[in-house]
Amino acid sequence: MIVVTGANGHLGRLVIEELEQRVPTEKIVAAVRSPEKASDLGVEVRHADYDRPETLASALAGAEKVLLISGSEVGKRVPQHTAVVTAAKQAGVHHLVYTSAPRADSTPLVLAPEHKATEQVIRDSGLTYTILRNNWYVENYAQSIAQAAETGVYLGSAGEGRVAAAPRADYAAAAAAVLTGAGHENRIYELSGDVAFTYADLAAAIAAATGRQIVYRDVTAEEHRATLAAAGLPPEVVDLVTTLDANTADGLLAETSGELRALLGRPTTPLAESVLATL
Repeated sequence: MIVVTGANGHLGRLVIEELEQRVPTEKIVAAVRSPEKASDLGVEVRHADYDRPETLASALAGAEKVLLISGSEVGKRVPQHTAVVTAAKQAGVHHLVYTSAPRADSTPLVLAPEHKATEQVIRDSGLTYTILRNNWYVENYAQSIAQAAETGVYLGSAGEGRVAAAPRADYAAAAAAVLTGAGHENRIYELSGDVAFTYADLAAAIAAATGRQIVYRDVTAEEHRATLAAAGLPPEVVDLVTTLDANTADGLLAETSGELRALLGRPTTPLAESVLATL
């Protein structure tokens, strides 16, 4: 049996869809915080709240493999993930798969520390594991893409930095391949799109999709901060967005390893196709 935690999220739902194409539905369990919101998934649904460890034992009972999709609450993820790892160990799970961040153990990427800590918790647990170090999702730019399509300007402070992003569906298919395949034990995969693009490339893709002229306006980090703050974004969001753009400028999301392509058995989805789908 395969249990997917966080199965009601954007990535989790796509993983469930992929698994349904590979194994019988009775072998798939969706572990979610709010079961009432997951009744449409078409598989068994169990209650699993990362913040309530007492819910995790029953959620993982009988599982042979578990996909731990990383939580979305920055600052809380290490204890949340640790609770799942502990429950997996106690449940006798044979194989734990975790969605991490690019080069989590060595990168200065702003989001990496919690993933690095989680990876260490997994290693220390003694569980057989696979680490999926997912690069950026194209959908992370959805709001900016929509705004650019409306205004004709894509605003950022990443300079000519490149991002090897791919759509969530590609990462979901890779996760399903690992969960249903063999030879992935105790391995770490650096997953990314085949082509790393700049924000200028992204603006061009938006232009092609909309038939409008879209330009990338590169600004200083200070101007970027001021613009985001003026738009009403909370200070912590402003800090995260501008720091991520600085990380992008530094090339921290630019690696194209080819490992996602290998797991998929096909090229990753082209940027133009992803942008069109996002719009």
